[in-house]
Amino acid sequence: MKRITLTTGSNKDYELLDSGGEEKLERFGEVVLARPDPQALWDKQLAASDWGLATGKYTREGKDGQWQGKLPKEWQIEFGNLNLLIRPTSFKHVGLFPEQESNWQWGSELIKHAGREVNVLNLFGYTGGASLAAAKAGAKVTHVDASKTAVAWARENAKLSGLEDAPIRWLVEDVLVFVKREIKRGTKYDGIIMDPPAFGHGPKKELWKIEENFVELVKLCGELLSDKPLFFLINGYAAGYSPLAFAYNLEFLTKKCDGEIEYGDLTIAQKNSDRVLPCGIFARWSSIAH
Repeated sequence: MKRITLTTGSNKDYELLDSGGEEKLERFGEVVLARPDPQALWDKQLAASDWGLATGKYTREGKDGQWQGKLPKEWQIEFGNLNLLIRPTSFKHVGLFPEQESNWQWGSELIKHAGREVNVLNLFGYTGGASLAAAKAGAKVTHVDASKTAVAWARENAKLSGLEDAPIRWLVEDVLVFVKREIKRGTKYDGIIMDPPAFGHGPKKELWKIEENFVELVKLCGELLSDKPLFFLINGYAAGYSPLAFAYNLEFLTKKCDGEIEYGDLTIAQKNSDRVLPCGIFARWSSIAH
């Protein structure tokens, strides 16, 4: 196993302008947003006047939060060779986790160079970035999320990216229920992506707790892998877990199929600075060593 750090840099439609004081200042297209981020446990580098130019600022009082400023309801950006819809939500999220760009590229390269048809399963697929990147690389994709709103958003992103007719199955399902049913059907996948939350509910009020269900889910997904699997990627944002906790759950693949496990932090490089903002963790296995 090898520990690495994945870092997303600035590009045409996205930049991390500054961070500090448990906040981050980001530009999405022409819109600048200031949002809370507990990882930014240091002083800001830009002046308060620069932060004051933000189009929108998310503030929280207790458990409730809201956006302040004259924000558009939604707008489109180009990111990761995709066209994506940015939409500020009441939970401070905007429909994109930029730190995932490196993983999208990694999976896309594996798919492009596989030399065969590749079937990919994306669990907890959110607004579809990983699914669309895989589909654009030539894979058949099954996208699963318990949120009807998230799946509808993902389909909008597919249309904006010219992938409306790509071979993607869009499913509003509880992940564990779906995976168990796929095992009974004998369905196989060459690549699996998952981004499990710490806590959540399925569309029929099924309960998900990462500390109770994660290990079971990974084992079940192992039963869905084809005879020649290509990759298995796990992302995480649940506070308190080390990427090693994810990586150890992928060891069965190196014993069964050889290949390589990489794990570490997902980060974003701050503009005009040596700083990187930690944003999450990951562990990934591929049949091809890098």
